[in-house]
Amino acid sequence: MSDKNFTTPSVPKFDGDYDHWSLLMENLLRSKEYWCVIDPGYEDLRSVAAPDQAQQKALEEAKLKDLKAKNYLFQSIDKTILKTITQKETSKQLWDSMKVKHQGGARVKRAQLQRLRKSFEILEMKIGETVACYFGRVMETTNDMKNCGENIDDVKIVEKILRSLTENFNFVVCSIEESKDIDSLTVDELQASLQIHESK
Repeated sequence: MSDKNFTTPSVPKFDGDYDHWSLLMENLLRSKEYWCVIDPGYEDLRSVAAPDQAQQKALEEAKLKDLKAKNYLFQSIDKTILKTITQKETSKQLWDSMKVKHQGGARVKRAQLQRLRKSFEILEMKIGETVACYFGRVMETTNDMKNCGENIDDVKIVEKILRSLTENFNFVVCSIEESKDIDSLTVDELQASLQIHESK
């Protein structure tokens, strides 16, 4: 195969989403047959005091694979993150450090998102609450959800607001649902319509 036909595999860049990154990275390292230096690793080979010829050969091969795996990890991880990792002598140490640092954060984020989804579902307008105030509460929750990686569009927010307003908005909700295409109605447009009703 000539050099011009050879394509280097694209290395997934770590963007903060540990679960997604580790899945792509593990797949890349497995496809290159370097995963064995991360799991289980080759520490056992290095601890042999007087390796025989076969053990020495296996160790040299493992070292080379480790260097190649480490090279992919270095390409993938931003230098600002690399600077925070102290244990990076082997690719396994580097991988394990990333797991400890970021998988916990991903779990926390998932738990936070579950809590926010529940908060979003039970949101309801309070009696006497202004439209602006209620929209503010809804948008605060949805923005927090977006910051945790949730993909939440205007349609979902509009539908949620329409079904959680107080009874005095029943008439205007019916007229909005009959006269407007809910799928194309923005949150701002809905707020403007409701505030006109409220001012009357």
